[in-house]
Amino acid sequence: MGNFLKERLFGRLFRFKTTIRPPPRHSWLRRIGRGLWWLLWGFVLISLALVLILRWIPLPTSSIMVQEGLRAAWADGTTVRYRWMPYEQISPTAALAVMAAEDQRFPDHYGFDFIEIQQVLDDFEAGRSVRGASTISQQVAKNLFLWSGRDWIRKGLEAWFTVLLELCWPKQRILEVYLNIAEFGEYTFGVEAASQRFFNKPAARLSTREAARLAAVLPNPQRYRVDQPSAYVLKRQRWIEQQMRQLGGTAFLERL
Repeated sequence: MGNFLKERLFGRLFRFKTTIRPPPRHSWLRRIGRGLWWLLWGFVLISLALVLILRWIPLPTSSIMVQEGLRAAWADGTTVRYRWMPYEQISPTAALAVMAAEDQRFPDHYGFDFIEIQQVLDDFEAGRSVRGASTISQQVAKNLFLWSGRDWIRKGLEAWFTVLLELCWPKQRILEVYLNIAEFGEYTFGVEAASQRFFNKPAARLSTREAARLAAVLPNPQRYRVDQPSAYVLKRQRWIEQQMRQLGGTAFLERL
């Protein structure tokens, strides 16, 4: 009888042990994959919500402004110059000037100027000097949300935010934000702050010449000066004024 009970007991224990299965191999990889999947969707939803919210409000700052502000405070305790100004209170010549200088196909493309990109590729293959092909939409995406640099991660994020901006914002809003957060001089952001600093007047009263001068330094406001223009800046200013006339003047803004 005792042996019978022992056999039954050990038999049950044995059967119980054999039913315990080891954890599936590579289960941790699946967990990581699920985590990355949810992280990706979280980023998509948060970035979409952020773009939608910023469509309607005056921007208190931008990513590049925060970075430059920290650099300025660390270097000599200065602060950035910035003042938000609605599109209606900015001279139309300023809006036209930045498009003439930076992105003449802005009303027609959907965030990426493939004609300009192809030209850059052709110049690269021919060994000619390569200029940037970023549109106004791409520059807003970078300045508002990201950081300066040429790494592929930033370029990928820039493309993503550019798509969101083009989908969620009208062209006039993109241009309004660009005029307000573009850097026109050392620690000077936005056309209103630049106009007050360099011409002692509000952006609403900028002349064609003054607007073209501001737009002329946009490729590199750390190097080129509005108040002490080099021969290159003056030459570029004249070219921008010519382009503004060829575009048809401020009537070109009606295409937005």
